[in-house]
Amino acid sequence: MTMLGLSELQLALAVIGLLILVFVAVVNIKYARARRKMEVNKSSLIKEPSFSQDFSEAVDRAEPTFGDISLPSTSIPDNFSIDPRIDCVITLRFDERIRGAEILDEMKVWVDEPSALTARWMYEGFNADADEHWEALRPEAAYSELQLAIQLASRRGPIGVLELSDFCSRAQALAATLGSQIDMPSVNTMLESAKELDVMAAESDIQLSINVLFDDAASGANFDALMRKRGFRLSRNGRAYEFFSNGALIFTTSEINPNAPVKQLTLLLEVPLVAYEERAFERMLSEGLEIAQSAHGRLVDDNGINLTEAAVISIRQHLDVLYSKLEKGGVPAGSSTASRLFS
Repeated sequence: MTMLGLSELQLALAVIGLLILVFVAVVNIKYARARRKMEVNKSSLIKEPSFSQDFSEAVDRAEPTFGDISLPSTSIPDNFSIDPRIDCVITLRFDERIRGAEILDEMKVWVDEPSALTARWMYEGFNADADEHWEALRPEAAYSELQLAIQLASRRGPIGVLELSDFCSRAQALAATLGSQIDMPSVNTMLESAKELDVMAAESDIQLSINVLFDDAASGANFDALMRKRGFRLSRNGRAYEFFSNGALIFTTSEINPNAPVKQLTLLLEVPLVAYEERAFERMLSEGLEIAQSAHGRLVDDNGINLTEAAVISIRQHLDVLYSKLEKGGVPAGSSTASRLFS
């Protein structure tokens, strides 16, 4: 210390600084390892449940994916509408009726200019004519109010502060341009709502699977004929089968190699995306049994152990609880709101 000309205080500060650098280096290494581990986990999101144990192992949440997913950032998609249960809703009120063409012209900047908006955002106008109602904006119609909304959460997770702030700033700018009053919730309130919504969605994002193990591998042609006979349709990529009811997808199969014998088949059900009334699990179980009987197979858990009746009963009971929870949360399974939240 004397040779370096340092006082005790300076030496102590130097030692503390060195310790901080070491701590930061260790944290960065751990963070890098965690990121690599997360990337590996994302490559295998779907975990097939075990039917021989309790429900926590029998059904597994399909975790949010942070991969290359391009969510639409345009106006209202088909059959979707603004829903305050999952959207941040901002209302603009006009002192005088305003044509849809004028509103749409001002909103072109939302599409033309770069922004942080990646979540689905929407807008609806309140038609001020005799048949007053909310609708997608039409250039020739006149409106007394405009609602702007952005989805608060999806399988990507809750909306971020920068994205929500950008959306609110654009809404304020639009209100100023159109000379309207604006009713807008606080950013902090919406961020809290987004976190709560994401927690609820995470607890309800369940994917069920049923495994059919064949005693003798089925040829591709024979297997295809069996699946089509059971009412399944081949998926677009030609590597999986889909089961529909009333025009809606109920459950699917895991991907198979169409050029190789089929030794095992897995039926997959996205629970929040199918209405309770469809009795999707019961129907998937029934189809699994029929396929097993037709092709000399059996229903098994992930360990190859025959599926037990006790496990099936447990799953039924817990599914009833899950459907009830979604209903109470204002996001009934199979609804358009659920389709958006679990997308």
